[in-house]
Amino acid sequence: MTTSKTTATNWDRLAKRLDTLTPATTTFTICDDADLRQRLAHAKAAVADAEGTLASLQTADEPNRPMFHKRAEDARDALAAVQAEFDQKAIRLRFKALARQELEALQNAHPASEKEEDAGEDYEMETFAPALISAASADGMPVEYAKHLLDTWSAADARALWHAAWSIQHQSRTDLGKG
Repeated sequence: MTTSKTTATNWDRLAKRLDTLTPATTTFTICDDADLRQRLAHAKAAVADAEGTLASLQTADEPNRPMFHKRAEDARDALAAVQAEFDQKAIRLRFKALARQELEALQNAHPASEKEEDAGEDYEMETFAPALISAASADGMPVEYAKHLLDTWSAADARALWHAAWSIQHQSRTDLGKG
């Protein structure tokens, strides 16, 4: 009897923890300043290069270590400055995973036409995509605004927005490790 009581107690603790899990979330970041995006990419590459060089110094290079350390420090400082500028300019939209039943209901509310089914689609993308973006938005984006973005942004940006809302629905938080 002690075993079942212990099992129930263990399960109760696990159930409480499981019940408090928050949905998976992701952030979609967009910045229309191409120069700033390029400067950020270069700054990140400079940090990676400087830190890689510092990490791979040989004993013979030891007298030059302060110079390489300074180079890495300067690169990190430059990255921090560009990152701060980017953070001010960029817009971040947050998306959350929906409960399975909610996602399925949303998909069922936007069935594919025969033509779309023949093309391998499972739902009406023209209506489903903005509905999912809106439903998954942690910022409260209305369906009409999601449709507006999908209709007016470039194909690449619209696809990236869709991907952010769709992919979080399929992000696993589990690990099926050994034993």
